[in-house]
Amino acid sequence: MKKTAWFSVFLVSIVGLFLICPSSYAAGTIKVGIVDTYTGPATAYTQDVLDGFKLAVEKINAKGGVLGKKIEYTTRDEKFKPDIGLSMAKELILKEKVDVLMGTINSGTALAVSDLAKKEQIPFFVTYAKSEKIIGEKGHRYVFNMNENTEMAGRAAAVALAKKPYIKYWIAGDDYEYGHAIADAIMNNLKRLNPKVQKIGESWWKLGEPDFTPYITQMLAAKPDFIIIATGGSGMVNFQKAAKATGLSQNIPFYQHTGNELGTLMPQGKDAPEGVYGTANYLFYFPESPANKAFVDEFKTAYKRYPKASALVGYMTAQFIAEGFKKAGKVDKEAFIKALEGMTLPSPVGPLAIRACDHQLELPTYFGVTKRDPKYVFLVSGDNQIVPPKNYMPTCEEVLKLRKK
Repeated sequence: MKKTAWFSVFLVSIVGLFLICPSSYAAGTIKVGIVDTYTGPATAYTQDVLDGFKLAVEKINAKGGVLGKKIEYTTRDEKFKPDIGLSMAKELILKEKVDVLMGTINSGTALAVSDLAKKEQIPFFVTYAKSEKIIGEKGHRYVFNMNENTEMAGRAAAVALAKKPYIKYWIAGDDYEYGHAIADAIMNNLKRLNPKVQKIGESWWKLGEPDFTPYITQMLAAKPDFIIIATGGSGMVNFQKAAKATGLSQNIPFYQHTGNELGTLMPQGKDAPEGVYGTANYLFYFPESPANKAFVDEFKTAYKRYPKASALVGYMTAQFIAEGFKKAGKVDKEAFIKALEGMTLPSPVGPLAIRACDHQLELPTYFGVTKRDPKYVFLVSGDNQIVPPKNYMPTCEEVLKLRKK
């Protein structure tokens, strides 16, 4: 065979190999597509998800990657709009040929992308959306939930509040799915754990309501023993400011999920109210373990700030993606999913497992109350009580029953 003919056959063979191989094999990478909100107030949480993920990926790649491949990621800003998020997820799957999807803080986007992931049979890691439907009635083989949902947060709060002497409760919050879901989860489980508990009234305001004074006046007049405040996003900080300004926080104790978390307290500095109860899945100063200190030091060195709870989520998502493919022994989606089921990895807060039955990450919850600390220019969570996942997570039987409805 002439040299030119031989070269032509060789060239055609190489081109053909690239055409039939998935892009991640050809490029020598494992591709992760991230759809999340990178515009507006939600970035206070989503940026930490991304930075935690980047921190872990850089360490993994520096050690040679996974199966000889580097982890590569690309981001898309869905601007907190599910239709945009779904379109971007389709682009990442069909054009970018990603091996894995992850995101989003918007529950509507998470559910839409989850349906797409099921159809396209691609693993999808939900990083900060809170709807219990994600692993409940809408759950499936291809979706993984890497943070708590409203039902889990409500159950964890109920476990801690049931030990308190409060009987007469008032419920208040944002009048949309998240607000009602978390309030219902708390009260339903609190009544189950302490049948003496009574709901004496409730207040609901429009999402983004700028003036809480009329609602706080109503609560003060009712004189409940305790108030459940079911707010999310920027409403967390705004309500705490209003509670302090009106004297509510000095007169009636109240609870907010993540009310004791860095994302809520840091923007207020030392002006945040003391005595607010809250639950969080991560506190950078608790537990005071070598693993947590090392994570905080790494994150702070890289980004010049303390990590929020969402940073832990991003960091551990990267770790599970890497270890999942490593255990699978190949970049194969079905083998990857099987490898992740029941997997346990070390983390800054101790061993964390992905439950096999529903793909829920088993996280501890920290119930505490806001207080001043001379070491920081913002309030922290004190008197922290650890609520382990076995004490607040719905059972596998409960979750699978929801999926059959």
